[in-house]
Parts: sequence; structure tokens; C-alpha cells
Amino acid sequence: MTKKTSPRRKKPSAGARLPGQRKSVDVVARMIRVDHAGEFGAQRIYAGQLAVLGDTPTGITIKKMARQEDEHLAAFEKLIAARRVRPTALHPLWHVAGFLLGSATAALGEKAAMACTVAVEETIVEHYGKQIDALGDDEPALRQLIEKFRADENQHKDIGQDHGAEDLPYYPLLRALIRAGSKTAIWLSERV
Repeated sequence: MTKKTSPRRKKPSAGARLPGQRKSVDVVARMIRVDHAGEFGAQRIYAGQLAVLGDTPTGITIKKMARQEDEHLAAFEKLIAARRVRPTALHPLWHVAGFLLGSATAALGEKAAMACTVAVEETIVEHYGKQIDALGDDEPALRQLIEKFRADENQHKDIGQDHGAEDLPYYPLLRALIRAGSKTAIWLSERV
């Protein structure tokens, strides 16, 4: 009588992916995709605010922040091309939605425009912080870029607060709505 042996199971190697686990390259591509979409959305928000506030003192401040967003977007556009990352399919939606959010909040007044800036930038600062933690020591150049942009976005949030965003009577409600919308846009842009 011969003894039956069960086939040996191979142990996964240390660097092997487990079922359901994303490849590092996939995770980084999602980061680049969503950050590109976010910087594009921020650019469109500021464009909407500038369409209403123009050359007012607040408009001049917004122009300075918008120039930084232009730099951020240009950096992510280079990464999209260099890494062959598919941009979000929601780009046309963010084009319109960003402009509408910016122009609508600016139409409510300078403090509402700044409240919008605070709410969006708070969300982005948190988002970038999670990405920095997720990258760890991997992708040092990308991590450094995100850290720099996170500092810029935090400065924009501070500028919004310094310009009276929190003095707006309905600030808590507006902030909550815009943060919820921003978090939804992040979630969708990572996936679509």
C-alpha cells in the first residue's frame, strides 16, 4: 500500500503580493491620479472666485494662491505623463464643479470665498498627510513633492482663516458641506 502525499503548498516569497493586495505601483498611480484631479479642482475653484472677486484685495490674495495651485498642477501633469497614469475620467465634471463652487462662494462674499478655501485646504492637508504616511520611505521624490504641496495648502488654509472665514455666521455649515464634497471628490477621483 502506498502512502498518499498531499501536494506541497508553496509559501509566498517575502515580496509577493497576497490575493486582493494592490501593487505598490497601483497605489502610487491612484495617488498621482487623485492629486492631479485635486490640484485641477483647486485651480478651477480659484478661477471661479477670481471671476467674481477680480482685483479686489481678496482677489489679489486669491491670485497668489492660484499661482501656487498652477505649479502644483503642472508638477502632477508631468507625473501623469512620466508614469503613464490615467487621469480621472471625471475631469470634465471637476472643471465645471470647481468653477461653480468658487464663483458661488465668492458671490456670497469674501468671507464665504475664504471659508471655501479653508474647508477645501483642510481636507487636502489631511489627504496629503495620509499619502505621506502610506508612502513611508518608498518613493522619496514623490513624498517630498507631496510634503511641499501639503505645506502650501496649509498656508492657504491659514490665509483663509486670517481673512475672516470663521467669522462667517454660517461657517460651520458651509465648511461641513464643502469638506463632505471634497472628500467625495477624492474618493471618486481615486477610482474613476
